[in-house]
Amino acid sequence: MKYFQFHSLLLKEGWLSPAFVGVDDKGIIQYLLSNKPSNIEAVEMVHGTALPGFQNAHSHAFQYSMAGMAEQHATDASDDFWSWREAMYACAGSFSPEGMEKVATTLYSHLLRNGYTSVAEFHYLHHDGQGKQYSNPAEMGERLVAAAKTAGIKITLIPIFYQRGDFGKEPQLRQRRFIAATVDDYFKLLDKSKQAITYYEHAKLGFGVHSLRAVDAKNIITTYEEGPKKLPFHLHAAEQLGEVERCIEYLGKRPVEWLLDNLPLNSRFHLVHCTHMTSLETEQLAKSGANAVLCPGTEANLGDGIFPLKLFAGHGGNWSIGSDSHISLNPLEDLRWLDYAQRLTTYKRNTFADGASVLTEKAFFSGIKAMGSHAQNYFAIGQPLDAVVYDIMQPLLAQAEMKHLLSAIVYTADTSAVLGTLVNGNWMYKKQY
Repeated sequence: MKYFQFHSLLLKEGWLSPAFVGVDDKGIIQYLLSNKPSNIEAVEMVHGTALPGFQNAHSHAFQYSMAGMAEQHATDASDDFWSWREAMYACAGSFSPEGMEKVATTLYSHLLRNGYTSVAEFHYLHHDGQGKQYSNPAEMGERLVAAAKTAGIKITLIPIFYQRGDFGKEPQLRQRRFIAATVDDYFKLLDKSKQAITYYEHAKLGFGVHSLRAVDAKNIITTYEEGPKKLPFHLHAAEQLGEVERCIEYLGKRPVEWLLDNLPLNSRFHLVHCTHMTSLETEQLAKSGANAVLCPGTEANLGDGIFPLKLFAGHGGNWSIGSDSHISLNPLEDLRWLDYAQRLTTYKRNTFADGASVLTEKAFFSGIKAMGSHAQNYFAIGQPLDAVVYDIMQPLLAQAEMKHLLSAIVYTADTSAVLGTLVNGNWMYKKQY
């Protein structure tokens, strides 16, 4: 057993302070009390407060290499999501397996430094630069798993079915690295990906489709119905106004409306973005039990729009967060902007009675589901010790009373306040002085 003493540790029911945590050799919590265990001399003192490690529920690792490279355009040209996508295609076309592993390792290490302990990799860069299958069809996925293992972050690999160029259109040449022509082709890739995750004990598998525009509607239904029965199912939905308009033209319904009418949405589903929904869609999605995956840093950068968080939450909706294109990697910044965007559009202040608690709870528990895991509490006997630790001597945190400490962290802290990140009871990042 290994023991830690934290200044405080966050549980669903409130702060435990001081907090003594004992873990076994696999990093699983066996002791969790405010009293020091008897007959134990070696305890690692940690002068910080522990929050549950953040769950990054939506990542495109290769896009980390293009952060900042799509921020300029000719003064007389229009610039939106669709023009940004051209830069993304150019980036996607440049990667070798070795390059993918290198970039992903750097990204995952950076995520750990910022307090993420798990990442869901929404992976569709499957083939070589000519669109040909590698001798190992899951080569790129295997490289992502290897990167996570090197960095020390937990990963849920989500090989994604990408079939079309747009609603009913053949794929573009620039999309050739992404394509599985049929459901059977996709299931073969998924099967090979099961082997890829065996090389790392902290890797899991999910599955999903890119979006309604990238997979034939009937094949989306088949993929879910004939796919694994317990894995989380991920897809993009209703990110852009243009996407919504074309969906209405092609399928006769809005994206989220179509999904509600054609799939048994429940807590296994993780719908990314959902920026453009009617009030009825918002209510029905919330009541379905499906999880929204919100990426405010990327959504703002791409000009997607603002998710109707207050209405969604009012109907009992659940959501997680993701760094998506990785233009922003600070989970606290994303939590803040989920709240602040609502304040800017409603002209009110606090979106929730206790915003820090609501944002933390939703992001953690829906994020855990997105990974294909489960948890009883932020920390509990039998759960792994996955934590981000904040420096309580930072001025804005030092002055906070315990009843305001979580709010002080969520609304004021930046990554300089992170003392370290623990995964399975081991320091994967520790601040050096």
